[in-house]
Formats: sequence, C-alpha cells, structure tokens
Amino acid sequence: MSGDEKSRSFMIGNTAQEKGFDYVPECYIVSPPRALSSVIAKDRVPTIDMTRLRRNGIERSVAVKELGEACRRRGFFQVVNHGICQSVLDEALSVASGFFDLPARGKLKFKSSDVYKPVRYATSLKDGVDKVQFWRVFLKHYAHPLEAWIDSWPDNPPRYREKMGKYCAEVRKLALELMGTVTESLGICPNHLSQEMEDGMQVIAVNCYPPCPEPDKALGLPPHSDYACLTIVLQSSTGLEILDAEDGNWIVIPAIHGTLQVHVGDHFEVLSNGTYKSVVHRAALNSERTRISIASFHSLGMDDKMETAKELVDEQNPGRYKESSFRDFLDFLATNDIAEGKRFIDTLRT
Repeated sequence: MSGDEKSRSFMIGNTAQEKGFDYVPECYIVSPPRALSSVIAKDRVPTIDMTRLRRNGIERSVAVKELGEACRRRGFFQVVNHGICQSVLDEALSVASGFFDLPARGKLKFKSSDVYKPVRYATSLKDGVDKVQFWRVFLKHYAHPLEAWIDSWPDNPPRYREKMGKYCAEVRKLALELMGTVTESLGICPNHLSQEMEDGMQVIAVNCYPPCPEPDKALGLPPHSDYACLTIVLQSSTGLEILDAEDGNWIVIPAIHGTLQVHVGDHFEVLSNGTYKSVVHRAALNSERTRISIASFHSLGMDDKMETAKELVDEQNPGRYKESSFRDFLDFLATNDIAEGKRFIDTLRT
C-alpha cells in the first residue's frame, strides 16, 4: 500500500460509510480473497438457555456440562433467556447507529490510532499503519467502573451515554454470571477469580460495517481471537463467522432477535490450560445494508496477570501458558499486524 493510500485510509472508511463506493480500494483487498466455504448451520452453533443454568438439580448439571462441551469444541456459544430486556438491546443498537450517522465533525474529535486510549474512534485496526485495512468504523471505550468512564463517552446522540450505559451494566452482570459458570464447567470453584473479575476491565467496541460493493474482496475484521476471558456480542444482522477447527469451514452465526453471542477468549484458554480454546472469528461484509455490532470484552484488571488454574496443572498436564495482562495485549496490538495471522495467544504458549 502506498503512502497516499495509507493517508487516505481513514477518509476512505468514513466515506464508505457516509457516501458509499462502487469499488473496493486496493488497500482493503484481502489476499487470498475471502473463502467461500462459509456455511449456515444452526445445529453447529451451541445455544445455552440461561433459565436452565439458574435452576437447581439435574437440569442445571446437564446444562453446565453442555456449556463446557460448547467451550471445548467451539470456544463459542449463544445465550437465550439471558434476562436483558429486549428494549435495552434495541436501544443500545439504536444509539450506536445514531453515533455513526453523525456528521464527521461529531466523531472526529474521538479519532485516534493509539490503541492505549480509553476512548477512541477509528477505522480498520490501526489506520494507515497495517498493510491491509478493514471495512469497518468503530468506537471503543472503557466501561467499568461505569461512573469513572461514562463522562468521557460521546454525548451525541443525546441519549448515547444513558442507553449504552444501561446495556453495559446489564451485559456485565451476565458476563460475571457466565464467568462463574464456565469456570465451574472446568471442575474448579465457580468463585475462582470472581473478585478479580468484579474489579476487572470491561471494554466496549461499537462496530459499524458499511455496505461493501464487493464483499468477497474485503473483510470487516480479519480472522482473530479476543484477548479477554469472555466476549459478549450483540449484532444487528448476520456477519459474525467462527472457524470450525475440525473441518476448517467458517460457520455463519445467524442474527436471532434477542440472542447474544459469547466468545471464549485467550485469557480463558490460559486459565483452562488449553482445555477451552479461544475461538477464531471474523466479520464478513454484505453489499446491501450497514451492520452494527457491540462487543463487550471482560477481563482482569489492566495489569493483573491471568495464569493457569493450579487445579488444572499436574505431572501429566504441565502448565502450557505464560501469564499475561490486558496491558500485555495492548503492547502486542501496538506492535503487530493481526491481519498477517499473528495472534496474542501464540505468544503465551510455552
């Protein structure tokens, strides 16, 4: 990519959202082209009914076992009956869309390619730096403690802080509940790390994927895994795809009204000593409509180190991972191009 193309990358992403292109600029073209092996297979997408996990007795035990199997085989599952009101989900997507619909001057004051900034608006991953740019615009901001960060969020659309704040608080409660249950499914105490997670980080990535004139030539996000323990995703339409490690196909995750997607992240792979693998996923594009997704990342504190649970290490199963923190991930992101297939988890394996 030439210097001129790099300098234009932020403008291209913004223009693609607001005016549209009838072609894909060279700096967005992925090589090789996006594989066409994506399959929609609902029977391959584990779905967990939270009402079963909240009961006592045999039904709950079976549900915990199913949850553990989903984490082991897919590193991914969907949740239904999670308890977050549909209006909270809808309003979060609405204010997210409203932010991206603002005139450029209302967004550019948050523009930054500095991955360490707690509130930033950008396109792609690192604008004008990575070799390949991605057909995305995003707003990322810290969300816990909510009262410490909410005043730094956009105040336009007028109810952004209120509506997104409500969603952040609700999804965090769900994440803490799931963290305990996923930990329990490993056969260790569900309160393992509960206080650390209570005091930990929540980072929100609000993503906008504009229509792409040639969706098979570009991606909204390249194949990657998340650094966090768990990521919970709300999407307005289909676009999330996860890699089936068994056959190499990409599984299209349907956007079912009211359903949330949950990703096992790198730090949970470390905690589990590799029993649960962080899921590789990507964001595909379409030529017809804008897609919005809200990803909520949940991890330990900025400098708190995640390490493998001692209960899962013995002579037959030695520790396989180095400890690491959220700051370690930011350092990795600042100095690596994940479009080239580099993954944070690979740097942690011993």
